[in-house]
Amino acid sequence: MRGGRVAVVGGSIAGCAAALAAVRAGAAEVVVYERAARRLQDRGVGLAIQQDRYAELEAAGYVDARMPWVRLARRVWLLGDTDARGGREFGVLPFPFRSYNWGSLWTELRARVPEKVAYHSGAAVESVTPDAGRGPGPRGPGPRGAVLRLAGGAEERFDLVIGADGYRSVVRAAMYPDIAPRYAGYLAWRGSLPAERLPGPRETWAEQDAATVAFPEGHMIAYRIPGPYGRGASVNWVFYAVPPDVPGLRLDDPTVPPPRTVTAELMEHQEKVVARHFPPYWREVIERTRPRDTLVQPIFDLAVPHFAKGRLVLLGDSAAIARPHTGSGAVKALQDATVLERALRSAEDCDAGLAAYDAERAPIGRAVLELGRRLGRAQVLSVPDWAAMDQRSTEEWWRAASEGEKGFGGHALGG
Repeated sequence: MRGGRVAVVGGSIAGCAAALAAVRAGAAEVVVYERAARRLQDRGVGLAIQQDRYAELEAAGYVDARMPWVRLARRVWLLGDTDARGGREFGVLPFPFRSYNWGSLWTELRARVPEKVAYHSGAAVESVTPDAGRGPGPRGPGPRGAVLRLAGGAEERFDLVIGADGYRSVVRAAMYPDIAPRYAGYLAWRGSLPAERLPGPRETWAEQDAATVAFPEGHMIAYRIPGPYGRGASVNWVFYAVPPDVPGLRLDDPTVPPPRTVTAELMEHQEKVVARHFPPYWREVIERTRPRDTLVQPIFDLAVPHFAKGRLVLLGDSAAIARPHTGSGAVKALQDATVLERALRSAEDCDAGLAAYDAERAPIGRAVLELGRRLGRAQVLSVPDWAAMDQRSTEEWWRAASEGEKGFGGHALGG
């Protein structure tokens, strides 16, 4: 970039990666604004990175083996239609992923951000206004920067603003005021359970398996992750289903933050499904998870036409939402940062770099959106007759749903 003042709106995993990319690309000053005042490292949910995508990100210098992780190898599909304590296995698929604790991964990325970067917690950005005050640039007339308005009224001007502020992005609202996330029609109930609280016997669930319990209304996937701060181990489970109508609970509105803990009505609905369809072992896993260790994630879809517009640029879920089924949410954000760094470093000027970034990443965003929709239909909204499935039909069904796993776990960098 050959200097310049850069703002990063959002300071989570995507935001830390964006700040690192801006510094490496040559920004003279980088300022991060994170609206959450509490410590992000306390988030206990899990995520997974596909092995091949991890290798690319490690080579780019965004992750490394020092970050606590758990090796996963298989995805085992289960039903509760027999007396087997762990359920009846009807299919097994390869699952070459590394699982992480969200908070631990954020801590490692935050530590990589140079000290010269100003990181402000509890700093909400209320609006972003493109600033054309510096006149036309080398690629024609247009905004040469942007002004951020912070909560409290203070304003700051930057040469480049990176939106890494998730699906409720204020940077995206400035770029595309008529584009908003669309509710997909179902939720993810998320829970975290310390591994020492797992029911026995231990051999019921192999440590390298991502167990998937199927039921007529959806499915639940569970896998082990490192414990908070890399100590011990935890279980991350995600339960997908269409929720009941709850008066006053607006889960379909992207402007309203979802409740951090599961409401009584949603918990009751989940309990009924679990009691009716889950094997005994997995019923106990849900029952042993404390309500304070659960949260609700409405599933939304979004992909903007362009990841860059003027001197505003989007990264991670602010640009394109990867439904959790795709196994690529964190991967996509880290890849966006990797490509943004490369594009800004190699281009003749900032505008050319942003154009190159957009050309490479916007098609990936659209592809991830379509993959998420296909997998959501296949696994939640229009599930097969699970009881009739066997190994062969599971493989055929998954191949069709994922289009041969094209993009599952993330697309290869540069392709």
